Amino acid sequence: MTTPTCSAAPRPRVHPPRRSPDLRELHVAALLVRAQAGDHRAANDLLRHIAAFVRQLCLPIAREHSADAAQDAMLAIFRGVRGLRDPTAFYGWVRAVTVREAIRTKKRLSQAPSDLLPNLAEDADPLDAVHISDVMERLPDHHRQILTLRAVYGLNEQEVAAALGLPVGTVRSRLHRARRSFQSAWHQNSS
Repeated sequence: MTTPTCSAAPRPRVHPPRRSPDLRELHVAALLVRAQAGDHRAANDLLRHIAAFVRQLCLPIAREHSADAAQDAMLAIFRGVRGLRDPTAFYGWVRAVTVREAIRTKKRLSQAPSDLLPNLAEDADPLDAVHISDVMERLPDHHRQILTLRAVYGLNEQEVAAALGLPVGTVRSRLHRARRSFQSAWHQNSS
């Protein structure tokens, strides 16, 4: 007994429809083009649009100096917006500039620990967030920075290396040591 074979023509591939940009994206793109052309009002509107995003990125990195870091990042973005070659990469570029400026500001202003808690694990159990914040507070700054960039912002090792101005191998070894330090401090906190 043989099984019947189907000789039907292969089905054509169906591609999902392309998502059309929403009005906000079109507005930001228009502001970006005008800002790059030298329109200061458009540049101000663009900076106002990204201000909350920039502050959110700066807080866990620069901690007590996050306001200064956000201001430095906004200034760097304002100065560099004309040189942005690919407008579709705007938000990634803003993130990279902001992280770089937050790290620079933190290094420049101090290395002292802060009383501010990083905004980690918003959706998790509030008690876990307190424990995570407590453990992060006890880590050295270089461990806290690299864990924040990797775990909170999701940067890959190459992006972390670029943001910190370090070789990728150094980032890998620091990340390994930072994770071990965090695990050790977490277990001490749990006991």
